[in-house]
Amino acid sequence: MKRFHIAVAVADIARSIEDYTKRLGAPPAVIVPGEYALWRTGSLNLSIRRTDDAPGTLRHLGWEDPSAESFTLEEDANGITWERFAADAQDREILDRWPHALFVGPTTAE
Repeated sequence: MKRFHIAVAVADIARSIEDYTKRLGAPPAVIVPGEYALWRTGSLNLSIRRTDDAPGTLRHLGWEDPSAESFTLEEDANGITWERFAADAQDREILDRWPHALFVGPTTAE
């Protein structure tokens, strides 16, 4: 099943993790303290990343798609970047950027 992906810029990772965990009713699957968090629910793949310049803004959209053979990027008619990727490719990208990432919650929704 495809999961809709939303990536949001935030100012405070710890505060945002607490907020989105309550809103989604699930803990994040991945945490990079002070930098990044990722949730995977049955229909949603939500990532947050700390930024100083644009908290509260959309970073990009996309699809977590198990049939994706590679990580792809496209821009839509409005200039929004859309990613398409399989979960394992996303996990590898996270570990490449943050080798100390903590995979703490379910990596797939039941």
